[in-house]
Amino acid sequence: MIALNTPLKPDLNKLQRYLEQINNNGWLTNFGPLEQKLTDRLANYLGVEHLLLVNNGTAALQVAAQTLGLEHIITTPFTFVATTSSFAWQKKQISFADIDINSFNLSPVKVIDALKKPFASSNNIDGIVATHIYGNPCDVDAFECIQQKNNIKIIYDAAHAFGVKVNDKSVLNYGDASILSFHATKLFHTAEGGAIVFKDKESLLRAKSLINFGFQAGEHSGLIGINAKLNEYQAAIGLVNLEVIDTIIEHRVSLYELYLRELNNVVQLSAWHSEANYNGAYIAIYLASSTDLTAVINALTSERIGHRKYFESVDLLLNYKCDLTNSHKISQGIVCLPLHAYLTKGEVLKICRVIKSALLT
Repeated sequence: MIALNTPLKPDLNKLQRYLEQINNNGWLTNFGPLEQKLTDRLANYLGVEHLLLVNNGTAALQVAAQTLGLEHIITTPFTFVATTSSFAWQKKQISFADIDINSFNLSPVKVIDALKKPFASSNNIDGIVATHIYGNPCDVDAFECIQQKNNIKIIYDAAHAFGVKVNDKSVLNYGDASILSFHATKLFHTAEGGAIVFKDKESLLRAKSLINFGFQAGEHSGLIGINAKLNEYQAAIGLVNLEVIDTIIEHRVSLYELYLRELNNVVQLSAWHSEANYNGAYIAIYLASSTDLTAVINALTSERIGHRKYFESVDLLLNYKCDLTNSHKISQGIVCLPLHAYLTKGEVLKICRVIKSALLT
């Protein structure tokens, strides 16, 4: 079988040395030395300044919203369910705007239209949450203009965008906060974990207190917090994986580009941001014809090739009633294909042959 995804396995010899260090220190969590080392190394690697490690990407979204004081967000329906459910869990108000039919990202035009509607002013939308779908950056310049004209905060769900740059600047430096997921399925991971990159230091310090029950410098800050800290064992995995991440990304990008060459003009692929690099996080194809979609899925299944309809339109999962034509259309025909550190070029070529054959039958 060709697996859809296989988590990056940390080098056990290198990991063992960190585990012995943790045990010798007796410092297992609560902003330990390895957590701080990973914070510094990641900030340097990613080209960001105000980075905070947390225990998962969902907590990262929730803490970012709480830090920025958001109560009513407008967001994309075409994303992983946690992008929305994390805010619904906090009883935040949620509105949707449709996606761009070519990039699959939240459409700035649709957001502007939504902000002009009566509900926007009456319900005080104070935040935009936009996902860089499959690592493909949103139109960050357009969203920056929306932010300035409407005095609104922006959180980017950058769970797929590790290592992505726009105009040679980390995509994580856009908006008021960007969140990362370090779940085992991601190209860089700490088994479970995540991070928030803030625009300013004040927000970083507030968030650091929030993820530690509201404590700061040994005293309670008066904030109502939770426990969302990354522990030392997770940090150890991250430190080991970070040592090889350039090689991993290079390999994944080579596979992604092979997919592009083989499937260009065969299926629809998302239109990548013209000023951004690839990171090889995901490869997704779109098939408008239900007949073609069924043929491809049946062929992949027959050849024991992993695949997944990823994403579904979140508004439908959560029973929101709104007109989101593009999201509904794309979600019905989207299929993610295998892409991971252990996949070979020969396997990619086989996958592409299976797809082409299915569409010719």
